[in-house]
Amino acid sequence: MLSFHKTSPILALALLATGACSDKGEEAKEQTQASPNEVTETASASDEMNAVDASELLEEAVAALQETQTALGAIDEEDDKKALEALERATGKLEILLARSSNLALAPVDVSVVTHDILADEDAVKALKKQVEDKIDDGRLQEARRLMDGLASETIIRVSNLPLATYPDAIKSAAALLAKDKPQEAKEVILAALGTIVVQDTIIPLPIARAQGAINEARELAKKSSRTKADNDRITGLLEKAREQLRFARALGYAKKDDIKDLLDSVDEIEDETKNDQSGSRFFDKIEKLFERAKKASQPDSAGNNG
Repeated sequence: MLSFHKTSPILALALLATGACSDKGEEAKEQTQASPNEVTETASASDEMNAVDASELLEEAVAALQETQTALGAIDEEDDKKALEALERATGKLEILLARSSNLALAPVDVSVVTHDILADEDAVKALKKQVEDKIDDGRLQEARRLMDGLASETIIRVSNLPLATYPDAIKSAAALLAKDKPQEAKEVILAALGTIVVQDTIIPLPIARAQGAINEARELAKKSSRTKADNDRITGLLEKAREQLRFARALGYAKKDDIKDLLDSVDEIEDETKNDQSGSRFFDKIEKLFERAKKASQPDSAGNNG
């Protein structure tokens, strides 16, 4: 199994910036008609502004967390003055966050990206699952657990967030305790606040993502008004690749079984439609929605719904 790990607060900035830009994009759809140049320039300026705003907000959130850590270190060093100054700076950063984005409930402060990719095919996964089942039947749960660790082909995006409904008040309370010469009580409040950091995982099942990539490429080829034999052969190959990846996803337990079945049926529909040089656009539109449903069903809060 291949594993990759990367941590980058900058990626967190990009994630929020992307969300802000997409919101602005929805607003742009509702605008009245304008010249192409005007729309392009307006969208570009809006996107850039939102990206800058998101970046600045997240910098404030990261700085607030860093100042909180500084305060903890200062308390351990019995430097209450330094700790209080750090908490005051943290409070200032949090107040800026709340003033500039009052609707922001969670402020991302860190993100890690981890990829696990099993080097196997559907048959190998089925064989490994059989071994796991045998170990469980024999009561050897720990051996089964170690075998199951390898049954993954996914990228996990883990984002840590400050809860803005409670964290700022906790920091103010800690500062008040320090001002009353109660550093240990302040430390307990800070540690409790840090324990409220919300961690959100997003799972990207790689077989489903690869199947979707193959379908997207097939869609572009199917759009061509006059396809060559090579184009049609390529479409056939891409659809078969999508099937293989979807069956692999099913073997690994991603999404619900019905989700994968619907996707495989949709691939068959696309193949039937595109055989006669048709674009199959309505079937490509249909499968796009099915992919989104399958990815949603693969998230951690959907655990246990793979039936």
